Amino acid sequence: MEQEKEFTGPEAMLYSHKIIQLSKALWKTVEKDWQNWIKPFDLNINEHHILWIAHALGGASISEIAKYGVMHVSTAFNFSKKLEDRGLLTFSKKETDKRNTYVQLTPEGEALLLETIHAFDPEENGVFRASLPLQELYGKYPDLTDITAIVRRLYGDNFMDIFAETSKMITEEAGRRPEDDDITKEA
Repeated sequence: MEQEKEFTGPEAMLYSHKIIQLSKALWKTVEKDWQNWIKPFDLNINEHHILWIAHALGGASISEIAKYGVMHVSTAFNFSKKLEDRGLLTFSKKETDKRNTYVQLTPEGEALLLETIHAFDPEENGVFRASLPLQELYGKYPDLTDITAIVRRLYGDNFMDIFAETSKMITEEAGRRPEDDDITKEA
């Protein structure tokens, strides 16, 4: 059963305009914050995101990297190749699946990813700082429920599962000191 249209063209256009403008403004700051955070590690945003996804999935196909990283397959492959050249990822094929290329973090890649997490500085993050007045007013950070629901409808439950897995990793790793981590001791 098709849902009856409950909006007007102008309402839809105004909503879309708001999403476009707010998303673009927010992304500009997010991109700057992210680039500044990972710059000391000689990583770009796509490379850092690939490391996160490969970690969250315990290894991933290039198609999965592209899907969950919201990037073109050629972008996922090319930046994964750069990470392989740096010794941070390995490429492989599965015996049961010769068509897909898979990547796995090396111990060095795992250590670098964890190092980036420990290096995060909230004082250097514009979006986080801009959220502080809301945290002070309401006693919590914005929960982004509406945005999460929209993204779930656009990208599906699997996408949100990976989002939850990377969030869990950050929660677990951010509280650890690098010297407590076996991976960084080996590297």
